[in-house]
Amino acid sequence: MKHTLFSTYVHQAEIQPQGPKNRLKSLNQELGHEVQVLKNEDLAGQKWSKENYRHGYTSYGSVDRLFDVSPTFMELQTAITGQLKKYLVALGAQASVKDLVMSSMWVNVMPPGSYHTMHIHPFSVVSGTYYLDVSKETSALKLEDPRMGQLMNAPQPKASAKPEQQRFFSLFPKVGEVVLFESWLRHEVPENKAQKPRVSISFNYDWLK
Repeated sequence: MKHTLFSTYVHQAEIQPQGPKNRLKSLNQELGHEVQVLKNEDLAGQKWSKENYRHGYTSYGSVDRLFDVSPTFMELQTAITGQLKKYLVALGAQASVKDLVMSSMWVNVMPPGSYHTMHIHPFSVVSGTYYLDVSKETSALKLEDPRMGQLMNAPQPKASAKPEQQRFFSLFPKVGEVVLFESWLRHEVPENKAQKPRVSISFNYDWLK
């Protein structure tokens, strides 16, 4: 018998905002406009990014609860929570969306040359990213095997091994898609070598107190 145990589930799907069928397209246009305004006017974020976010801009250190300041981002939050419900079911989790609350949401603009090193989201439960402006050429979301620190003398997998047998896995989400994962999963965004910025909106869910 063969057993695949202790799997790490990552959810990737297009969000489904309420409204007409073309609402996703118009929502992305509105989000794109607001991201540009924020990037131009957020002086505190510009300063923080210069010190902590190589070549890029993020509102992580300044405006990190976007759903509180904009109905457009609040609409995005609602759509993401719809996907969170599906994710928790797939995890077999005892928790439901009523047990979690989105605690933060921030913008990331990564022009050519920008990158984000390997990290986790401490103290959160579920984290993720919504992809607003990406292409096949922009950087992937690179995920690390959570057992990496305990592998010791384990044999390296073949290049042809299944994705679940690899030590790293790269996701290339499309515009309009959200990726959800448990917050302990280490991940990074390699250097953006495309000619256009990689624009995304990240967030965390914490336990409802």
